Amino acid sequence: MVKIYSTSWCGPCKMAKRILDERGTSYKEINIEEENISREKLKEITGGMTVPQIVINDNCIGGFDQLFALHQSGELDSLLKDD
Repeated sequence: MVKIYSTSWCGPCKMAKRILDERGTSYKEINIEEENISREKLKEITGGMTVPQIVINDNCIGGFDQLFALHQSGELDSLLKDD
């Protein structure tokens, strides 16, 4: 399962969702503002305080830059196989 912790105004969040959408990968989006998740709580959950924070099969991979690098290298495919 893929989760994206995001905000509605975040450009990198939109780009991360676009990558997953173009791949046909389903994900659960968690808007930290709507869910009243503080940056400190986000860090407890994911290890990072910035958005997006992307979690694949309970492993936080980081943000957009990390997702993009995994996508470019082909490693994202193997991460998503267990999804």
